[in-house]
Amino acid sequence: MSEKCAFWNEYDSIAGHVCYCELAAFNRPVNPQFLQAIGCLPEKRKECMKCMEYAVGVGLVPEELPALQPVAVTSAVAVLSCDPPAEIAKTVVGVAQKKTATATSSLVILAILAGAYIALGAVMFTIITNDLSVYIGDGLSRLVGGVAFSLGLILVILGGAELFTGNSLLAAGYLDKKVTGKQVLHNWLWVYLFNFVGALIVVALFYYSGIWKANAGGITLRVVNIAYVKVSLSWSEALFRGILCNWLVCLAVWLSLAGKDAISKILAIMIPITAFVAAGFEHSIANMYFVPMGILLKNSAMAQGLFSPSVLQSITWQAFFINNLIPVTIGNIIGGVVFVAIAYWTCYLRPTMTRRIIVNGKF
Repeated sequence: MSEKCAFWNEYDSIAGHVCYCELAAFNRPVNPQFLQAIGCLPEKRKECMKCMEYAVGVGLVPEELPALQPVAVTSAVAVLSCDPPAEIAKTVVGVAQKKTATATSSLVILAILAGAYIALGAVMFTIITNDLSVYIGDGLSRLVGGVAFSLGLILVILGGAELFTGNSLLAAGYLDKKVTGKQVLHNWLWVYLFNFVGALIVVALFYYSGIWKANAGGITLRVVNIAYVKVSLSWSEALFRGILCNWLVCLAVWLSLAGKDAISKILAIMIPITAFVAAGFEHSIANMYFVPMGILLKNSAMAQGLFSPSVLQSITWQAFFINNLIPVTIGNIIGGVVFVAIAYWTCYLRPTMTRRIIVNGKF
């Protein structure tokens, strides 16, 4: 633009360069006299249109309309706002098609990364909250811990990785008949197994880093206490906490798909994740870090006299799988599939009776 207009805006977003006319985008009333006064002549509007079409593929500039009549809004506005729920539902189905078409070799690597990212969020949570409640109380400590743990899903979504809990949304693609049940189960199986591998890699790295020795054993105390609480849950408690957890996790993924820039996506992820962590819900992939880390550190905790022997003896691999991982995984599947994928597909993508009549050719 050789001569910048006061109503012309442009910036660089994560999706690329964006430029737009503020008068058109925000329904400002215009008339021929006003346009002439600001120098918005037909030649100038053509130049603006070319700039917008070059940058974002669509364009809208003010026309010479009668006084006070608002300019019609077109798809140029969509560049500046988040997608509505119906569009998110379509995006989820498209994502399901892409994910199920991913080669197994790539799927394995992306699943390892996602497991590691969630584990890194768990590391942040543990370190930051190891003694925080002493200073700000339990409630605020949970809130801060939830923000810290959000790192994991932010890395998964923005960095690009395959997370089992978020992939519960693949059920929407199955319901829409764009992917098969076999494809969904193939994705879930490989992603779940290698999320575990990624989490265990971080467990090993964190253990040998020796960082858990900091704060006079405070981090060790926090790690082992988290593991003990998780393996001490009843089967039903673990199941229902798993349902509530992945309801929020899949909503975080769902909302992130609506955002058009990195900040929007981060905020959309952070708020639901902070809520689930603060509430104490159970996430199967996060627990693949929390409990194994507790198992590794229980001997150190015993040497420091931080726990009674009976408490430490209850933190075992058997207790982890039977009391926690199995019911939490089942709950995570129910929470994501039923309360997000099925619920939104039913509301926004399920064929109506009229569509069925047209497709089947009968009444």
